[in-house]
Order: sequence, then structure tokens, then C-alpha cells
Amino acid sequence: MQERTVTIDRTTHELSPFFTVFATQNPIEYEGTYPLPEAQKDRFLLKITMELPEREDELALAERMLGKEAPENVLLQGGVKPIISPEVLGQLRQSLETITVREELLAYIVDIVRKTRTQQSILVGAGPRATQALLLAGRTFAAINGRDFTTPDDIKAMAPPVLEHRLILRPEYEIEGLTVKEVIEDILKEIAVPR
Repeated sequence: MQERTVTIDRTTHELSPFFTVFATQNPIEYEGTYPLPEAQKDRFLLKITMELPEREDELALAERMLGKEAPENVLLQGGVKPIISPEVLGQLRQSLETITVREELLAYIVDIVRKTRTQQSILVGAGPRATQALLLAGRTFAAINGRDFTTPDDIKAMAPPVLEHRLILRPEYEIEGLTVKEVIEDILKEIAVPR
């Protein structure tokens, strides 16, 4: 992923700078699959948990499956069109560099990530790549919200999706029902928020 190349039959191919990996995870059954190693999970920027759809939405999906609007048919017919060009995407990525992050906020990010390494309930904490991811996600969240500066609330909002897949709880805490998300919330309460 980081090298932006893929090797097939001993031939290495360069990937586009806009190449992105999306992966799904079934949280219930892992039969026939193998868990990713921590080093590989660490390369994913975010883990986004999705709830099951509401009844009306699921009914609408079922109805679409009966006709030509089934998602697979829409894809086959070329019904999915780009909404942004690679050039504009490149400009948007570059514009993230203009989002201000105060020095105190950088320290806040580092302190949050470092706390995952000393929290009693965590067996494996987040590494430096998590610091980079939280900084990028915080800047992006600020930009999406129309601001040219990052706030502590941006960092707090992005901490769970950035950290959740990077942390491993100690088994004794997991058995007690503690979740990684709860541990992240506790860490956010413990770390002093910059003013």
C-alpha cells in the first residue's frame, strides 16, 4: 500500500497516486478468512463502523433488486459516473496543507496516541503512523466543515475511527465487556484539551 505498487507474476506495476483501498470486515464470522496482521491494519487510515439500514431503506434496496436499478445492473450499465476529476482531487489533497494546526494541537494528538501505549486495558497501543493518520483526518474533518483551521473537537471526532482498528485490548478486559471505543473515549477524557 505505502509503496503504491502492486506485483503480479513478478511484474511490478505503479499505482495511481489516487489509488485507494477500501476493505470490508464481517464482525460476526471469520470462517474462511484470516485476520490482518497489526502492521497491515495500521496502514488503513480509518475504520468506519456502519449500522444496519433502517427498515424503509432495506425495503427500498430489496425493491431495487427486482428491476433494472439493482446495484450490480447500474454498475454494468455504466450508471456510476465520477463526480470529481483526478486533477481536482489532487488540488483538494494539496489544499489540506493550508489547514492550520496549532502547535498545542499537535502535542494533543501525540499525547492521545502515546496514551494508548500506557493505558492499562490496552495490550497493543497505536504507533507513530496513528499520529500521522489522526493529524490528516483532523485536517480533513476541518476542511469538510468549511474551516481553514483544526480544532480539538476535530481531533476528538476523528480519534475513534483512526484508533479503533489499531488497538488491541488485554483479554481480561475484553472478557469483561470493555470495548476499544470505550477505551478511546476514556483516553480523550484523560488528556488535557488545549485552549
